[in-house]
Amino acid sequence: MSEHGAIAEEPIFDDEEHTGRGVVRIASVAALGGFLFGYDSAVINGAVSSIESYFEVDSDALGFAVASALLGAAAGALTVRRFADRYGRLFVMKIAAVLFLVSAFGTGLAVNLEMLIVFRIVGGLGVGIASVIAPAYIAEVSPARIRGRLASLQQLAIVTGIFISLLVDFLLASLAGGAREELWLGLEAWRWMFIAMFVPALAYGLLSLTIPESPRFLVATHRIPEARKILSALLGEKGVDIKINRIRETLENDVKPSWKDLRAPKSGLLPIVWVGLGLSVFQQFVGINVIFYYSNVLWEAVGFSEDGSFVITVITAVVNILTTLIAIASIDKFGRKPLLLIGSAGMVVTLLTMAVIFGTAATGADGKPHLEGAAGPIALVAANLFVVAFGMSWGPVVWVLLGESFPNRIRAAALSFAAAGQWVANWAITVSFPSLKDFSLGFAYGFYGVCAALSFVFVWKWVEETKGKELEDMHT
Repeated sequence: MSEHGAIAEEPIFDDEEHTGRGVVRIASVAALGGFLFGYDSAVINGAVSSIESYFEVDSDALGFAVASALLGAAAGALTVRRFADRYGRLFVMKIAAVLFLVSAFGTGLAVNLEMLIVFRIVGGLGVGIASVIAPAYIAEVSPARIRGRLASLQQLAIVTGIFISLLVDFLLASLAGGAREELWLGLEAWRWMFIAMFVPALAYGLLSLTIPESPRFLVATHRIPEARKILSALLGEKGVDIKINRIRETLENDVKPSWKDLRAPKSGLLPIVWVGLGLSVFQQFVGINVIFYYSNVLWEAVGFSEDGSFVITVITAVVNILTTLIAIASIDKFGRKPLLLIGSAGMVVTLLTMAVIFGTAATGADGKPHLEGAAGPIALVAANLFVVAFGMSWGPVVWVLLGESFPNRIRAAALSFAAAGQWVANWAITVSFPSLKDFSLGFAYGFYGVCAALSFVFVWKWVEETKGKELEDMHT
């Protein structure tokens, strides 16, 4: 983001001059916000059943409690730009860390469902901030040749956060003999699942003190000596003044973005904004977060034990990490669009397979579907292959595209708008799943499968390749 809100119109580092470890380390620390993003989003998975029984809530209230963090995420994504442009990128990173820390204790010590929801929203604000500021900051300091890989660190951090949170859930539940059982200090294991988030939140806040403010922000706010000092440390003395002048030139051409700039006379929004919003919505409407928010409940609903469900969920999170590594290795080689198309095709097959299996499963005496014979293993394989298809494509690639597709003039406003749309879509899918599950798991996965098919058509017709392009070359 620039002084006027545009994100990284001129990368700070040239490919020829800075491909060393410095920018990778800086990007890695910034991406830790993504780790907390993933941790906070998925940690509730292991606590869903406990929350339902402890607070004695129905499916609608449970869905709202799980999805409440996403409301905060949408608000955080919409508001972070102004704070980042006024106070700096590091300032909002620290604010996000504090929000995560407060949410960890507030949610874990909640005495009623309302309190739990309030502090989930607080954590959601941190998620929304991290979802915008990390890719924006990384884009500002990354050379074009490796920008896709560095931007993908955000997604790697997200899926690692998901994995660690699910692993912590599993370990705490195992130590206590069940998520509902008392663990330490008179608190149940499910409460410690939330409280444990204070560790990465504190680490994120402390590590944000070790990275420099964006030189672009410093130049935009007329703090030239500080910008020169940071650039000298990263690049050496040679060419620093040239870098600063190039940043100044792009800033002079900036126009303060406004929501009005996203509008078009006939279509309501500019075509590229519709594309960004479509990418955000389809990323969520394929149902990926049903796997990471509700997988324990899902597998228990079809006959697996609590311990077995925890193990399946952890394995799925590992698969997600491995496939994200594949995406990072290939995104700058094969491009963004091919990966999205391959991912959409894979998701169609796997989601429709799960729809058929769950839709035709025998109903037990408890009124729940039970997978018998080969149906159980097939469903497990299909679920994990779905995560493979998503993790090597729509997971990391959408975040990369949102950070680099928009023209300079509207990049900041469009990115915030698309990110907020993503959180609203995530909320809609998350809040509706408990009721859909009670109605028909087959119908739920059938709907996600149809959305995956539509995402293929959407990418084929409207998404343009951005591989290797400089940010200043993006046009409407």
